[in-house]
Amino acid sequence: MTAQSLGNASHWPRVAAVFGASGGIGRALCEALLAGGTQTVYAGSRRGEGPDLPGIQPFAFDLKDEASIAGAAEAMRDDPPEWIIVATGVLTLADGTGPERTYKRLDAGTVAEVLALNTIGPALIAKHTLAIMPRGRPCTFAALSARVGSISDNRLGGWHSYRASKAALNMLIRNFALEMARTHPESVIVGLHPGTVESTLSAPFQSGLADGQLTAPQDAAANLLRVLAGLTPEQSGRVFDFRGDEVPA
Repeated sequence: MTAQSLGNASHWPRVAAVFGASGGIGRALCEALLAGGTQTVYAGSRRGEGPDLPGIQPFAFDLKDEASIAGAAEAMRDDPPEWIIVATGVLTLADGTGPERTYKRLDAGTVAEVLALNTIGPALIAKHTLAIMPRGRPCTFAALSARVGSISDNRLGGWHSYRASKAALNMLIRNFALEMARTHPESVIVGLHPGTVESTLSAPFQSGLADGQLTAPQDAAANLLRVLAGLTPEQSGRVFDFRGDEVPA
């Protein structure tokens, strides 16, 4: 796998950061970045573990601990990443609470937890990492979103907290893109919909999927990196799926 095979080689990062590197997609992104020619990949997880590969620099962070995020960003300042990918997210909480299928199941604590992990955490990563991104050359910030965060594309309802958290994340991505364009005109700030990936996030919902609808993490990572490598500043502030098609707002 090379940068040329994944996308525009001129946009490929020398240094990248992946927040959520211990997950299926996150680990695959780290491996694919290195295979494509990235020299250094900062790989972040709660335990500070990353793939045991040359070029990986693991670090610890917690989505609900802003100080840990700020410290991680500060440690990257001397050699800042040109690409930052937030590969975190939750659909089913640690206690087994899954997405609400009806408004009757809404619970304030569940809504707050999902928003903390899917919206506020990525926003705080942006707060501290956008500030260290290089000026005067291309740089990219991407966060994993979801098609179900689209308001105009919502035909089924349900999954209230998850949909709301991703819709809010998409709005923040748009806001960040507008602000960054003033100081970093070559920046790309986007959301990414990876499709249904074989991971712990999707595990409780895989049984009803049609054949071929589930994507391996390595394929999902290659798809997403190919999309990122082909994006331009004019496309900043939007959400794209794994094919490179724009997800409606």
